[in-house]
This record gives sequence, C-alpha cells and structure tokens, in this order.
Amino acid sequence: MTVTPAIEASGLTRRFGDIVAVDGVDLSVPTGAVLGLLGPDGAGKSTLIRMLATVLAPDAGDARIQGLSVTRQAGKVTPLIGYMSQKFAMYPDLTVAENIEFFARLRGVAPKRRRERSLELLDGMGLADFLDRQAGRLSGGMKQKLFLAVTLMHAPGVLLLDEPTTGVDPVSRREFWRILADLHRAGTTVLVATPYMDEAERCTEVIFLDGGRVRHQGSPAAIKALVPGRLFELRAAVPRAALAASETVPGVLAAHLYGDVVRLLFEVDDPAQVQARLAAAGIDGAVRPAAVDMETAFAFLAELGRERASR
Repeated sequence: MTVTPAIEASGLTRRFGDIVAVDGVDLSVPTGAVLGLLGPDGAGKSTLIRMLATVLAPDAGDARIQGLSVTRQAGKVTPLIGYMSQKFAMYPDLTVAENIEFFARLRGVAPKRRRERSLELLDGMGLADFLDRQAGRLSGGMKQKLFLAVTLMHAPGVLLLDEPTTGVDPVSRREFWRILADLHRAGTTVLVATPYMDEAERCTEVIFLDGGRVRHQGSPAAIKALVPGRLFELRAAVPRAALAASETVPGVLAAHLYGDVVRLLFEVDDPAQVQARLAAAGIDGAVRPAAVDMETAFAFLAELGRERASR
C-alpha cells in the first residue's frame, strides 16, 4: 500500500528578477514528520514555505499537500494547512479572545467547536489567563503562542512555520517546542524553518538549503555525520585572533567561533598533536576534543556553500 506524503514538491522554482530564490527543489515529507529547514540568510527558506502555503505561485514545478496541488487546487489546500509567517499577523488592538474568535470565524470553524477548541488550545499554551489582554501587549513568546493557537484553530494536518521562535526568549522557545512535540505525537506534520541549531536537533529530519537548492537531507545524526575529521575546542585569551591564526595551521579543515570558544575541525584526532600544531603557529590556549553538534555541521555546510559560490 502506497502512503501519500504529507508534503511533496517536484522541480519547485521561484525567481525574483534575475535572482533564482528557489531552484528546482524536490521534496518529500512523510505524514507525522517534523522537518527542519536550515540554511544561511537568502537560501530560499521563506520563499519555499510561502509557495507550499499557496501564498506565492511558483514559476516552475509544483507541490502537493496531502495529495493536492498548490498550483491547481489552492482553494482545497488552504484548509489543510496552518501557516505562520515570520511577521506577527494578529491584530494588536484586539484581545487574545477576540483574535481567536475572528480568525476562527474566518476559517469557518463552527461556533460550538470554536469554544471547545479555543479553551483547549489556550489552556495548553498557558494563555487562558490572558483572554482580555490586547495582543499588542503580550510578550514575544506569548505573541507567538497566540499566533500558533490561531493557526491551529481549524486543526490542520500540516503546519508550515517560518522561523516562529526568532527573537523569543529561551524559556518561551522551549515551551513552544514542547507544544510542537505534542502535535508531532498526535500525528501533525510540521515543516519549520529555524536559525537555532538546538531546535534542528529536535526534528526527525532536516534539510540544508543553500542557493535555492537542497544540498543535504537526512536525520540530524546523518547531517552531523557529513562533517569530516575530529572537532576540538580551543579556549584562547583572544578568540578572534586565534581563529584568524588557525587558518595557517596544517590539518585544519574548518574553524568557527562558538561564543568565546574557537571550534576547529582537524584531520588528525590526537589532542597532543593538535596542541603542538597550534603552539607552533603561536596559538596558546587549552584544547579539548568535542562532539560534533548541529551548530558545527551548519557552520561547515555553510562554508562549503560559500566555497561553491566563489568558484
């Protein structure tokens, strides 16, 4: 028995003048997956999501949501999806309750179901005590939870989220992802663009988009396995100077700053040898091996993209 993917795309392309924002993207997302969309700024993440959400028409190719074409059956697709753009789209002068009511009516949710669903969602998101507060007076995290509650009012099977936690405090980000985990367990399919690599770790699968193309796709573990060599962390007195000097060290495959730590990918895995090579280049500091995480994988893959673009 063949199971229809929740989201699939074939040759999806969108241009803006001479710029190809999304370049022939093929995609298949199984029902119930949480797919993280990663990539540097300008990679085409938002454009891809907007095409899947029927907000933007592709110049070529097509996509299907639960088997329905976004180009030929957009009117049937929109009831199936919940779409959160980067920009907060609630009415700031309306209260939490008024926003919920307005958008539920807009989505055609029946009155009885509106009451049940709004109580269920607002309780689950910790917003039940703020029904009379104007949306514009909510904190950043509460605004995003209200946006998500409104998006979920009609119980969509597919969620398309464009960096929903950008600028939100760490506690609210964790709470937001707890809600997404509950939706995932209930069988909702989630495609989420995120700049946060700890969020990418929570996804069942991730796609790395660069230059409008899918460059890598797989589980977080598979993406991290693409990183060659051995990762070391260097704590130096002047991290930026150490980072610049590391470019001349033999065996360094890649280097980037992680807070005040210099992360170095080496072709060798002996800490003593690494320390000796750094010392020979005039770089002082304590070195220790570290496990490759999504932060390192992202930095490495982004660097590959820059090298590809400069050729």
